[in-house]
Amino acid sequence: MRKLNSNTPFNVIINTVMVLVCFIALYPVWYTIIVSFNNSEDTLRGGVYFWPRMFTLESYRTVFQDKSIIKAFGITILRTLLGTVSSVVFTSMVAYAFSKKHILGNKVYMIIGTITMFFGGGLIPTFILFKNIGLYDNFLVYIIPCMFNFYNMIIFMAFFRELPVGLEESAKLDGANDLIIFFRIILPLSMPVVATIALFNGVWQWNDYFTGVMYINNADLQPIQTFLYRIVASASASKAVVSLPAGISAQQVSSQSVRLATMVVTTFPIVCVYPFLQKYFVKGMLIGSIKG
Repeated sequence: MRKLNSNTPFNVIINTVMVLVCFIALYPVWYTIIVSFNNSEDTLRGGVYFWPRMFTLESYRTVFQDKSIIKAFGITILRTLLGTVSSVVFTSMVAYAFSKKHILGNKVYMIIGTITMFFGGGLIPTFILFKNIGLYDNFLVYIIPCMFNFYNMIIFMAFFRELPVGLEESAKLDGANDLIIFFRIILPLSMPVVATIALFNGVWQWNDYFTGVMYINNADLQPIQTFLYRIVASASASKAVVSLPAGISAQQVSSQSVRLATMVVTTFPIVCVYPFLQKYFVKGMLIGSIKG
């Protein structure tokens, strides 16, 4: 078979197309960054495409003048950490039980769980339920409803079933119970899938704004994404100039620069973490699709 040369017309076309695709995907991110660092009045004149024409940090100063954004960051970090840890631990424990085929009613529960992946109760019944059980305007609304995810359980379960049965049998001979086996043997051996599910949950928890909009009325409990949502909604109401709500600043700034600066601030932490864990996305999806 003739070896393809990297300079063949086919490879040139493929490389050109890939460069264009990468540019189309990355340019909006780059444009967001440069406009957030550009002078707001200068941005309104147009012509800012590839780098800031009049560099300034005024938009970021305007955003960070409000202490509520610091609180929102704290809520987001806390909910991301607690929500991710609780979800991984609880879902993995349920998956470990379901990985045992001798569990009574295993198939029935799997059918019921599969149905929930395609059908939900609806927004209004969910709101009424959360309100009746005391989760409305409660920080736990970020944690408790997200502790279990059936799709993540399937990924965990598929991984657990591939582990050697002899590990558990030898541990039981040494007097270990199920909890000791799970936390000291099974979970440490499952770090790839644990990292996968943790990444799924962490990214979702960080990016979620809808929960704060629907179930949180107290401004001190709103996460950063809900904070951003309200800024964007407020800024969109005025086409050119906006006075930010919640006392962010007395200055008048461009609505576009404020929105983009806030977007950069809120996405920067997760963008920094994602590259280190991105490889687990592929592995986790393969575990769920091939072994499940």
